[in-house]
Amino acid sequence: MSAPSLFRDLKLTDLYLRLDSNGQALYQGQKKGRQRVNAVVPHAYDDEVRQITDFVRNQGLEEDSILQFKGTRMRMSRQKMADGEDWMCLRVIKADVPKFDKLGMVAAYTQALRNLAKRDGLIMITGATGQGKTTTACSLLIDYLSSEGGIAVTIEDPVEYVMKGRHGESGFCFQVEAEGTEGWASAIKRSLRWAPHYIFVGEIRTPQAAEQVLRAATTGHLVITTVHAGSAEEALMGIIHLAEQAMGGSANHILAAGLTAVIHQTMSEAGPSVRMIWTEPGNMGDPVRSLIRENKIGMITTYIDKVSAKLLRAGDGK
Repeated sequence: MSAPSLFRDLKLTDLYLRLDSNGQALYQGQKKGRQRVNAVVPHAYDDEVRQITDFVRNQGLEEDSILQFKGTRMRMSRQKMADGEDWMCLRVIKADVPKFDKLGMVAAYTQALRNLAKRDGLIMITGATGQGKTTTACSLLIDYLSSEGGIAVTIEDPVEYVMKGRHGESGFCFQVEAEGTEGWASAIKRSLRWAPHYIFVGEIRTPQAAEQVLRAATTGHLVITTVHAGSAEEALMGIIHLAEQAMGGSANHILAAGLTAVIHQTMSEAGPSVRMIWTEPGNMGDPVRSLIRENKIGMITTYIDKVSAKLLRAGDGK
C-alpha cells in the first residue's frame, strides 16, 4: 500500500499553511465553480505539511514565488495577518497547459477567440480569483503560436505555466519574470525589441505597465493580459483608471484604438462560462470603440449580451 500523498490523494487546488506555528492546514479541492469549500487537511498528511513549511522557512521565502515539491509545481503567496499570524497559500500549477479546444468552453466562443489570432491589439481576459483566467490566456497563446507561428514573449511574476520553446512548426515563446512591482513596465518595453507578434502580460499592476500595454497594443502587437474584475466593463474602467495616471486623459482614446476583445470568465462544472465582446478590425467607428472614447463603458453591456446571444444561436445551429 502506497504512503499517503497530499497532492495525489486530496486532489487539491489551494493549500493554506501557517508558518509561525504548526497549526492545522486547510485546503480547497478541484471542484469547479464558485461554491468551493475549504476543508481541514487530515492528520495523516502532517509529515508532508511539516516538510513544506520547513522548506519555506529554511529558504527564507518572503515574496510570491514558485515552489517545486515532490514533482508538484506551486505558486506561493505569503502574508502576515492582522493578528500577527504568518500564513502562506499554495496554488497548484498543472504541469501542462491544456489544449485550447479541451478547456470545456462553448465551441462558438472557442472559434470566435481563434479567429482573432491574426489580429493585433489587446485581448483582456477578466474574472474573479480562481476562475481560470491564466489557464485560458496561456492556452490561447499556445494555440495562436501553434497555428500562426511567430515570436511570443510573456511577462509574469512569477512564471506559472512553463511555455518557453517551440510551439508548432514556427512558433517560439520566451518567458520573462518582472523584477518587483516597478519592473513590469520596463519588462514590457524591453520585450518590444524582440520583435514579438504576441505578448502575454500576466497582470497589469501599475500605471506605467498599463501605459506600455496600451502602446504595445497600438503598434502592431497582439497583447493578451489577465485582469481581476467582476465584469468586462469593470476591467475596461480599471485599465483606463490606471493608464490615465501615466498618460493623462488620452488613455480611453488609446484603449479604444487598440482594443481587440474582452472576455469575462467564470468557472462551472462543465468548464469556462464566457461573455465576450470584440471590435471590428480597422473600424475606428466601431460602436464599442465609440463608447470607450465617450466614457460610456456601462452601455457596452448591451453589445456583450447581443454577441453572447448570437454566438449561442450559432452554436445551436440557428
